[in-house]
Amino acid sequence: MSENSQNVSCHLSSDSMKVIAESVGLSTISDDTSNYIADDVTYRLKIVTQEAIKFMQHGKRRKLTTSDFDQALKVKNVEPLYGFTAKEFLPFRHASGGGREIHFIEEKELDLSDVVNGQLPRLPQDISLKAHWLCIDGVQPAIPENPPPVSKDLQKLESVNPSIKVTHDKLKPKSLSEIAWAKHKMKDKVNLKNLSSHELSVEQQLYYKEITEACVGSDETKRSEALQSLSSDPGLHQMLPRFTSFICEGVKVNIVHNNLALLIYLMRMVKSLMDNPSLYLEKYLHEMIPAVFSCIVSKQLCMRPEADNHWALRDFAARQMAVVCKNFSTNTNGIQARIIKTISESLQNNKSSLASQYGAISALGEIGPEVIKTFIMPKLKLWGDRTRSLLEGVLVNSVDKSAAEHVKNLLLKIVPPVLKTMRQAPDKPDEYQAEYGYLGHLLCANVIKCRQTASKPPVINISQNRPQLIVQTSSPRTPTSRFQATSLLPRTPITPLSTVQSQQKVVIVTPGTPVSTQATASHSQAFLKFVGANSTSVPRTPTTSKIVVMPGQGGQQFLYNPDGTI
Repeated sequence: MSENSQNVSCHLSSDSMKVIAESVGLSTISDDTSNYIADDVTYRLKIVTQEAIKFMQHGKRRKLTTSDFDQALKVKNVEPLYGFTAKEFLPFRHASGGGREIHFIEEKELDLSDVVNGQLPRLPQDISLKAHWLCIDGVQPAIPENPPPVSKDLQKLESVNPSIKVTHDKLKPKSLSEIAWAKHKMKDKVNLKNLSSHELSVEQQLYYKEITEACVGSDETKRSEALQSLSSDPGLHQMLPRFTSFICEGVKVNIVHNNLALLIYLMRMVKSLMDNPSLYLEKYLHEMIPAVFSCIVSKQLCMRPEADNHWALRDFAARQMAVVCKNFSTNTNGIQARIIKTISESLQNNKSSLASQYGAISALGEIGPEVIKTFIMPKLKLWGDRTRSLLEGVLVNSVDKSAAEHVKNLLLKIVPPVLKTMRQAPDKPDEYQAEYGYLGHLLCANVIKCRQTASKPPVINISQNRPQLIVQTSSPRTPTSRFQATSLLPRTPITPLSTVQSQQKVVIVTPGTPVSTQATASHSQAFLKFVGANSTSVPRTPTTSKIVVMPGQGGQQFLYNPDGTI
């Protein structure tokens, strides 16, 4: 403390107690009694003052008022003092004499005769009601009780741009009293966040209860209906915060308990919500993304990792994460970049389990080929050596062997399509072996298989019932309603349907045993046997006839040209 500071005594003296005792008629009290009373009064005053300071602090004020002391006395079950309600602080005056120092409030002496003979104040008026017109035929009357009217131009501007009203209020001239009150209000102003309550009706609460119970219940039929409702119902926006909280909390609990089935059900709920075109999910991604991410990279998702198929859950969650990146990532929020960064950190951690790395690889593979080139291709040799040590090792448990096998199969599935576009043929196994290590030969074989699959022409195999040929000649007329309702596959543009008028048609009806037929292109001349009175062989030209295949089991219909094209 500085040398100029002085210690202020917070203890009442015994002399003060003697003065107070004399003021109430006790002329002689002993020194011991006055000391004891002074100690007790000091203690109780400190307690009341501390309570009053608490009320002052809770009221966001820096001045202690008499109302704070009144509230403190009420807390201590002491009747408050009455009459001390002055708005301003009363000045204390100092007086000394006879070896004593006294601080007192100077009060005016009043003559009772003046008070009695003085004029009485006016009695307060009784409470009354006064009616006035707010509006007459749509027009507000200009009376003092009503606010001043606003011009139509200003009303139009306020309806288009509500911020103009705030600007107009700020530019309006204010009186000195309003300015002083605004300054005083700003000192004690506390900014409170507006709390908006989202209450659900009884029907919505019942719907929420039924949907959540069905989605995580044991009845697959109810679960399918509930998921279908989540993916198609347009009126779920009020319940969406509760559904996302349900999914988030459910994933947290079930990952701790390693409940694989419920985690799968919750991820299916995520997919259904994402498939709903009427929901705006961007405000709730902060809850959904961590839940999906946990199902991708968690170390353990089930009780028996060597037997349970938790790999399917990781793949499914990875696909949902790719959907999030595709639908919600923008240059502003950078969701895809942040997700890729988080997943790549789990890949770079050498201490993470193979199950976690499997989920990370699956998620990166679902996002796109550019991500595979950047984050997966440089580590193929490292992962190949690690999987080889686990697959060919002797003292390796079954969990690690199963994880290594799944990681190897996943890499062989997602990497070859990217390698096919990066490398030119021919593919040499030695080059792959030198660059990618243990996985080189397998990657080379899969790349060659991808090239062969891409170079093969597509063959359409159609399985249908044994046909019965019925040939009929049609006159120029519009198709009947039966053929207008049928759905036909796209045809080649050599014979448009609108230009066919009086052409021969061959209808193949299939009520018999199913047989596999292969549609191939043929330009040789075909002959068909007519079923009718005159059985003659008529050449079939590719431009004058059509074949309508109508399966007997209610399947889809196909329209073929005679050259074998659809």
